[in-house]
Amino acid sequence: MYLPSADRYSAMPYRRTGRSGLLLPALSLGLWHNFGGDRNPDEQARILRRAFDLGITHFDLANNYGPPPGSAELTLGRALAGDFARLRDEIVISTKAGYHMWDGPYGEWGSRKYLRSSLDQSLKRLGVEYVDIFYSHRPDPDTPLEETMGALDTAVRQGKALYVGLSNYSAEETRQAAAILKDLGTPLLIHQPRYSMLDRRPEDGLLTALDELGVGSIAYSPLEQGILTDRYLHGIPAGSRAAGASPFLTADAVTPELVERLRALDAVAEERGQSLAQLALAWVLRGGRLTSAVVGASSVTQLENSVEAVRNLEFGEEELSRIEELLSEAGTGV
Repeated sequence: MYLPSADRYSAMPYRRTGRSGLLLPALSLGLWHNFGGDRNPDEQARILRRAFDLGITHFDLANNYGPPPGSAELTLGRALAGDFARLRDEIVISTKAGYHMWDGPYGEWGSRKYLRSSLDQSLKRLGVEYVDIFYSHRPDPDTPLEETMGALDTAVRQGKALYVGLSNYSAEETRQAAAILKDLGTPLLIHQPRYSMLDRRPEDGLLTALDELGVGSIAYSPLEQGILTDRYLHGIPAGSRAAGASPFLTADAVTPELVERLRALDAVAEERGQSLAQLALAWVLRGGRLTSAVVGASSVTQLENSVEAVRNLEFGEEELSRIEELLSEAGTGV
């Protein structure tokens, strides 16, 4: 029988989500690639237990996470019925809908029919009565924003979600969505953009919009699909994501110029007593502007390495200037 660590809340920093009462851990666990039906369930259970012991109370999902789609929610559902059966009120569960999930015209995007059907399916897979955060995973160019936001509002009013969020929306789309939700009486809680040292698009207006709106933020892919780790410091190793057929990271992306920058960033990390991955996570969380960052984990060791980043989130001006110079030279500055 799993007994959580008694000191699980002692080391992980928790940050307020926008102007809400909800606190999230600085690092959240994403169940995107490593918690589907194609992975070892015993290892998945070990990672989830260790995450909770380290103070990670937020598990981030989407309806299509797996593979196969939906299986990551089933994985967490087993944990909620087993190891975490008495701990639901200490856990924040988020899920999303927006990308393709089933065949036909009602299986993706942002219609009321799709979002409500998807949430009902997610709740069934998870084995819970509600999720804490329900996201619109991407904007739908062909559905009125009022309809999509109305579906999120309905989820809250029906007690199937406590809060609502957006992911992959632009700054202007976020402002419009937040205004609609405010009028409906369901405030926008959080936005989940892709953000890392190598992808700084949220700095071009989105983060400012979130600050002004009082909306929280949680970065996904803060390690750029593993590029911002020690795995690619000497090129592309066999067995890595870039060496395979992943549509999310190709060998073309790992250029000699990028590898040179990664080595320079790794030197900065070493001076700070961190790994490159820990530096990248600390940089995303610097200054407290973001609420949280989503990390994946294929092993307990990898998870523990990521969590070590929260031990040193402070940067001096010289460090930030040096990092900025390296990122600008790599074509990532904004």
